Amino acid sequence: APSHPSRVATIDMLFSVLPLVSGLVLRAPAHAVRSAAVRMAEVVELDSQILDRYLSLPVSDKIQAEYLWIDAVGEVRSKCRTVAADKASLDQLPDWNYDGSSTNQAPGDDSEVIIKPRAIFKDPFRAGDNILVLTDTYTPGGTPLPTNSRAAALDRFEATPGLDPWFGLEQEYTLFKMDKTTPLGWPEGGYPGPQGPYYCSAGADRAYGRAISEAHYKACLYAGIAISGTNAEVMPGQWEYQVGPCTGIDAADQLVVGRYILQRVCEDFGVYCTLDPKPISGDWNGAGCHTNFSTEKMRQAGGYAAIEQAIRRLGAKHQEHIAAYGEGNERRLTGAHETASIDTFSYGVANRGCSVRIPRATEAEGMGYLEDRRPSSNCDPYVVTSMIFQTTTDPEGVEADITASSVAVVA
Repeated sequence: APSHPSRVATIDMLFSVLPLVSGLVLRAPAHAVRSAAVRMAEVVELDSQILDRYLSLPVSDKIQAEYLWIDAVGEVRSKCRTVAADKASLDQLPDWNYDGSSTNQAPGDDSEVIIKPRAIFKDPFRAGDNILVLTDTYTPGGTPLPTNSRAAALDRFEATPGLDPWFGLEQEYTLFKMDKTTPLGWPEGGYPGPQGPYYCSAGADRAYGRAISEAHYKACLYAGIAISGTNAEVMPGQWEYQVGPCTGIDAADQLVVGRYILQRVCEDFGVYCTLDPKPISGDWNGAGCHTNFSTEKMRQAGGYAAIEQAIRRLGAKHQEHIAAYGEGNERRLTGAHETASIDTFSYGVANRGCSVRIPRATEAEGMGYLEDRRPSSNCDPYVVTSMIFQTTTDPEGVEADITASSVAVVA
């Protein structure tokens, strides 16, 4: 149907005054173009130098606290409030609330969701004394929301104290142009050369998105995230960052805040970031969240036996873990592209085609850690870390009858 005349006139007027507005680029709304396809993403470019003029204004006795929480589908949302500078500590920050009916976490007639501060990080976007505040979600009566997996995870960790569980989480992600169809560096409607030259690569013809990886890395370091590294991944346009080692609940807390920072960085660059475990079908690697785990016993002399026992316990609950390890994982865990089949459980030394890998150094030293390679990139880290901890440390845990699928060291 033709556009309404008054709408066309309004649009013409907007674009006639556009040159008067410095630093702002407007795109015509979809209804202004008769043949325009519906898109989920609009492009709005703002001049960061103009923003910096305001961010640099001095403020006394007050700071900005950006409260973060996880919504109904695992995305991190946030809103900001002013806090007295001398009250910006975890024991003094107030609880807050938000409209849960707008995040599918509460009905409209009883929409308040209470958020409680759980961890504080420095704000890499506002800098200064401003902070990011990780929270979790509750009903007004104090009951954790069904989507509050942090509360359940904390219960699991606290039920078996004294084991000093360490986690290292490897978060893979894929960068796309804002059409959400074309991975960064790929030709529109086509494909780049086959996999091989992109992993840990250097060069404008193969390392697509390094600026985002570098900006995210530095922002995490500034924030206080225990980010331990980053690298370009096997599929072009795909990257990874690692968090840890962190103890217990802290690992998932830090990964969640790292995900939020990643999305904010991509927002600044005008790039779409997805945690989908298989964003491009075909002969391309998927994206995971490999989870490295150990207890104090595993890290001590003779700990190799405890590591293998933990793996056998994981094998006995393979399907239970797979069901909790992320959405769409069946598209990734095919037995190809450095994965094991979703239908079987296996483990081996240095074997990236297994469900669980034992590092070569762990075997050589007789102690160390294991790597669960099954969690997907979009997994809930609270569920994954606490579930691995509970399964592997259960003294009554059933053990699968399985032996390692390892390749001997070649001299």
